[in-house]
Amino acid sequence: MKDLVAIAEQIAAKLKARKETIAVAESSTGGLISASLLAVPGASAYFLGGAVVYTREARRLLADIPDEAMKGIRSASEPYAQLLASRTRERFSTHWGLSETGATGPTGNRYGDAAGHSCMAVVGPHSSVITLETGGAERLANMHAFALRALDLLLEHVSR
Repeated sequence: MKDLVAIAEQIAAKLKARKETIAVAESSTGGLISASLLAVPGASAYFLGGAVVYTREARRLLADIPDEAMKGIRSASEPYAQLLASRTRERFSTHWGLSETGATGPTGNRYGDAAGHSCMAVVGPHSSVITLETGGAERLANMHAFALRALDLLLEHVSR
């Protein structure tokens, strides 16, 4: 967790200096991304909220993404990560939205993605979506790797 918080400290400094805010929606990381951002003192200046959107019901209730909005989109995909980050940013009225969705393991998901598959998106003044494949099936290691890459991606964007 210390390596995650070290990146979060850099993100926090940039967000606070520019008076920008963020909201997070994560799935496979189970709150690690939010916990890392919240571990930095003064997080209330930039972190407006987040949710662990782990199920279809959570997607509906927490992200306000109805089943109709998912037509042609599957979970654990780049289009879904983009939608989730955008919706989170909109709902919290933040400068930045960050999302993560994937399959931690030890097995893959019902969509055919292997364990170690994650899609993440940053939406803000500039945006991107990426897919990470760790090649491993160890659940905790994948959760950590997903959170680390998501924080790195966010740092890349807030550093521009």
